[in-house]
Amino acid sequence: TVLANEQVIDGRGWRTGAVVEKREIPMYYMKITAYADELVAQLDKLGWPEPVKLMQKNWVGRSDGAEIHFPLAPSPLSSGDLAEGLVGEGWGEGVAQKVKVFSTRPDTIYGATFMAVAPEHPITQAAAKNNPALAAFIEECKKGGVTEAELATQEKKGMDTGHFAVHPLNQDRLPIWVANYVLMGYGEGAVMGVPAHDERDFAFAKKYGLPIVQVVAASPPPQPQPTPRKPAAKSPEDKGGGEGGGRVYTLERWQDWYADEGIAINSGDFNGMATAGFKKKIGAVLAALELGGPRITYRLRDWGISRQRYWGTPIPMIHCESCGEVPVPDDQLPVVLPEDLVPDGTGNPLAKTPAFYECTCPKCGKAARRETDTMDTFVDSSWYYMRYCAPDAASMVDERVEYWMPVDQYIGGIEHAILHLLYARFWTKVMRDLKLVTVDEPFTQLLTQGMVLNHIYSRKTEHGGVDYFWPDDVTDAVDAAGTLTGATLNSDGSAVTYEGVGTMSKSKNNGVDPQALIDRFGADTARLFVMFASPPEQTLEWNDAGVEGANRYLKRVWNFGAKHATNLQAAGAVTGVLSDPAKALRFEIHTVLRQINYDYERMQYNTVASGAMKLLNALEGFKGQAPAVLREGFGILLRALYPACPHTTWALWNELGYAAQHGELLDAPWPQVIESALLQDQIELMLQVNGKLRGSITVPAAASKSFIEHAALAHPDCIKFVDGLPVKRVIVVPGRLVNVVA
Repeated sequence: TVLANEQVIDGRGWRTGAVVEKREIPMYYMKITAYADELVAQLDKLGWPEPVKLMQKNWVGRSDGAEIHFPLAPSPLSSGDLAEGLVGEGWGEGVAQKVKVFSTRPDTIYGATFMAVAPEHPITQAAAKNNPALAAFIEECKKGGVTEAELATQEKKGMDTGHFAVHPLNQDRLPIWVANYVLMGYGEGAVMGVPAHDERDFAFAKKYGLPIVQVVAASPPPQPQPTPRKPAAKSPEDKGGGEGGGRVYTLERWQDWYADEGIAINSGDFNGMATAGFKKKIGAVLAALELGGPRITYRLRDWGISRQRYWGTPIPMIHCESCGEVPVPDDQLPVVLPEDLVPDGTGNPLAKTPAFYECTCPKCGKAARRETDTMDTFVDSSWYYMRYCAPDAASMVDERVEYWMPVDQYIGGIEHAILHLLYARFWTKVMRDLKLVTVDEPFTQLLTQGMVLNHIYSRKTEHGGVDYFWPDDVTDAVDAAGTLTGATLNSDGSAVTYEGVGTMSKSKNNGVDPQALIDRFGADTARLFVMFASPPEQTLEWNDAGVEGANRYLKRVWNFGAKHATNLQAAGAVTGVLSDPAKALRFEIHTVLRQINYDYERMQYNTVASGAMKLLNALEGFKGQAPAVLREGFGILLRALYPACPHTTWALWNELGYAAQHGELLDAPWPQVIESALLQDQIELMLQVNGKLRGSITVPAAASKSFIEHAALAHPDCIKFVDGLPVKRVIVVPGRLVNVVA
């Protein structure tokens, strides 16, 4: 099967423990790189979280630099001579006459002392034909990691091919090494080794004793320059790095300033030139020599969509011996999967089903073979939201997509930041260019919700894989301090490993079945708990006690409605003069409602839930007689809770007569803040003495600054803590506090 990089741990499949190997197979690609600049440029127009936008920018990874060609020296198998034109004779078919590299630091070109190529590079393959040790090293590299993060941290390993490339400017012969830290899928699958100014190259050169030539000097240097040493003597045949006026240094450990830009040294005619000027000039020089030139490259690779499996959208191509690869004609689309196949674990069922792959060529009519690869399922998720706009359209979409797109608010985990979200943006732009839609971007606003965490229990298998166990199937073991240290299986008492908490997932058997919660507490409780437990964008550690707390709150809401049912059903709208306690209650109700409305708009549902709890506390704590205010407040509470708890609130809404007044809860108008309810006759101000809270004072809402100052100075708590000292000044913060400084 095919695994994602994240599913490979220590060179083995994360579930089975089987050894993983890299293979080169034919693939179909989507040319996402053609949209690289636009994908970056339009990010600033989106209301997306900055971390997501930064992740996409880094994933596209635009790099400005230069392409540099290092001609191949004649292979030792050839009788060619370096002086006869730098032609790489003797390498065999399929190998270019030069090693191409891309570098963002072409100003360090004179510091190149070796070439490093990927294990999959054509040069590597050619060199390995007569070198069994090199062939074995290539096989070893196939079992290593393939992500940049893995390559950055793994031990740098390499092997000398015995071949050379020629420096395009000083004609030095540079040994060609195969290195496990070079990716075939990035750049050209080769790098020029500049150990004095690149940390990876430095580690590699130190390990294998390769020359280190400094060609950039800091201005001024942050510390004394390394002491030069004389290059080791070379035979006439060895024209390796370090010749041409360069200085070779002994550097015992890497220092970050070696990678800084600065002034060129040991760089021929470029000596003394600042890095920025060097970069501009070297591109033109290489172009004039027809050995490279300025170039922009991207970290982004074209999107490989081929999958060797049954499920997925068939790739609509036909292979004909006479015509080559022929697209399936439009009138024969879509190609539909057969529905009677059963995967048996021995390969792609489509490739073993002649009824599916046997066909005729649309061009010449001869017997041909239908493509049996299916598309990556990310292809489907890249445009499903557009199909939602027109689910019964005869083609992909129709005019309804213009009404609905773009999506106003999209919600998805941050783990989709550089897969689904990037592919969806690319797919939208392709559909735009095909005149299927007119929008440039699919999702205007984005919320990346946090993950729900739960405990993880596992055990290694005898083959090196991992088995995971449901939390309900184990018993925890704790130490004297109550810290969870391990667990045992309930079935046989055998020990399992406790891995801590992690994201709930089917693969790790640590999810919580919603149905069990619904059966015990009801759907409203489960929904309210998830809503209240944490802000939407933060992770949430599952806690059964929190579920029970949400259930207790809903019972309080129900009990309040039942207790006051008679008054709530009979009360009308709020009119006339209210008592001071009723005014205070109404003020609190509408103050909390203002915050709830604001929090709903910014999707901070945890504070919506806490606001609903404040409303109930205020209603339960009211001791006066004001049924109209209670009815208004409870109606606001039911509507505020309705999106999270539709069942409980709908039942109370109907039982208490709100439906007769406002209509069904689903269609009832959203509660609006009544500004007059927020006007107060008196307000409470916090009282501070020398910046420390000492009490509070109540003053008329329209009180002047002078009145507030006198009220504060006359307050018993102020007199107590001033303790006879002269008052230097009184600071009044309107509507909030008064601070007496003594």
